[in-house]
Amino acid sequence: MSEDNKSSFVNDRLVPLFGKIAGSRHLIALRDGMTLAVPMIIIGSVFMIIAQFPIQGYQNFMLNTFGKNWATIVQYPTNASFHVMGLIAVIGISYNMAKSYKVDPISASIVSMSAWLLTIPLNTDKAGALWVPLTQLDSAGLFTALLIGLFITDLYVFMVHRNWTIKMPDSVPPAVSNSFAALVPGAIILVLIWVLRLIVEATPMGSIPNVISFVLAKPLGLLSNTLPGALVAEFLICLLWIFGIHGANVVSGVMSPIWLSAMSQNAHAVSAGKAIPNIVTSQFFDNFIHMGGSGATLGLAFMIAFVSRSAEFKTLGKLIIGPAIFNINEPIVFGLPIVMNYRMAIPFILAPLANVVTTYVAMSTGLVAKTMGVMVPWTTPPIISGYLATGHVSGAVMQIINIVLDGAIYYFFFKALDRDKVKEEKTFAAKEAAAAEAAKA
Repeated sequence: MSEDNKSSFVNDRLVPLFGKIAGSRHLIALRDGMTLAVPMIIIGSVFMIIAQFPIQGYQNFMLNTFGKNWATIVQYPTNASFHVMGLIAVIGISYNMAKSYKVDPISASIVSMSAWLLTIPLNTDKAGALWVPLTQLDSAGLFTALLIGLFITDLYVFMVHRNWTIKMPDSVPPAVSNSFAALVPGAIILVLIWVLRLIVEATPMGSIPNVISFVLAKPLGLLSNTLPGALVAEFLICLLWIFGIHGANVVSGVMSPIWLSAMSQNAHAVSAGKAIPNIVTSQFFDNFIHMGGSGATLGLAFMIAFVSRSAEFKTLGKLIIGPAIFNINEPIVFGLPIVMNYRMAIPFILAPLANVVTTYVAMSTGLVAKTMGVMVPWTTPPIISGYLATGHVSGAVMQIINIVLDGAIYYFFFKALDRDKVKEEKTFAAKEAAAAEAAKA
């Protein structure tokens, strides 16, 4: 296949395909719905850092000043924010799905939330009172929330579009009209989930969350917390970016529930004083793999800013170095460019894959502390984020090692690109000079 045919195949077939996947209604609703949980997780992480700050002198001071239960009290907001992850997800996903169909999103999200709560098995206390276990509102119920938010909303929209609703006169306020419009679809959905729950409870599985966990959550969770699983996810992220598609948004739209669930499990383990179970979490990718942004381009950004000989790249370097420190690399991806630039595709894929291997091996062997479930914002500069995410200086050291490794991977590819750019600039300058001389003559 010739170079022109390859380019035509990529532009005419692959780019539209990946673009269609990235723009799919369900993937966008999943991504945007899960994003709603991020502010609460960050808020809870702040209180967790205060309670778990890894300096013994600080811990002793707080213990002597506020008593032995001070950390438990400080983490009340952490529990309130982390333990509603599933609840926020089902509401957010359903809201965005219904909104995309131009159906009242509030009514749809309330029906989905009710359907999701109906799937949760209740506990009974000594007095015989029923209560919802808080853990089911958290990561344990996240996959059920994801499926309910997507597909129960589809069913709700199906019924609304076919006018299986109670119509109110135009004089009735919209809020009241929307509430009655949700009555029939909501009732049908709740009856269906109720019947499904009764059927499942009659089986050895016992509950709908157990079925979801057995069929989907555990297999995906086991894959995601492995080195091969992390490598596959990162490869897809980088491959999509090569074609100009925001790979992190596409892949995290599918994997985010798994990574956030793993993060939540780590946070609970830290709070309980137990060993941290998971390596591959949101922080694993945000803080140790994507330093400088997708493609691990921070080392490349430093080379463009301080090592390049090309006048164009020197100018570009001044513009990209600031954003790159905060892990924003669109100026590099589109300015260098990396998108559709097959010469830079190899290091753009290899560098983050190398980070996955080094970080995973270092954490699995205990050389580097695992992430402790703190949601460090992805824009936090490296070294700072590594320390905050792990609560240990080894996290910062790991980031430094990865940045150096990334720079080494990018170096020869970038130097070749820089040499060609210098030749191009010299050729252009020579033509400009010749044109100027001809004009004088």
